[in-house]
Amino acid sequence: MLRPLPGEKMAGRNGMILKPHFHKDWQRRVATWFNQPARKIRRRKARQAKARRIAPRPVTGPIRPVVRCPTVRYHTKVRLGRGFSLEELRMAGIHKKFARTIGIAVDPRRRNKSTEALQ
Repeated sequence: MLRPLPGEKMAGRNGMILKPHFHKDWQRRVATWFNQPARKIRRRKARQAKARRIAPRPVTGPIRPVVRCPTVRYHTKVRLGRGFSLEELRMAGIHKKFARTIGIAVDPRRRNKSTEALQ
């Protein structure tokens, strides 16, 4: 049977561990946020570089139509839709493939139920 080395104490069954020094080396494990200002600058530069790279497309993502939410509960709320219909693009004189390259979202499933939406 193996015995603990002199000076080492083993925990016996369900008893208390005597003098548990678990927090001796806590300084190494502390996560600091001293790089927060530098990270802010790095994120800003990355945003500006991306804006230059994808210009003239919009930085915030493709342009989407404003639509009303379905059902009686939400039909007073407006939100961004999936994309413009093919008929709307045709009225604007833009081809669907070209629209995607310049940052306009296209939804081929979308139907125009009213003439007001096309104006």
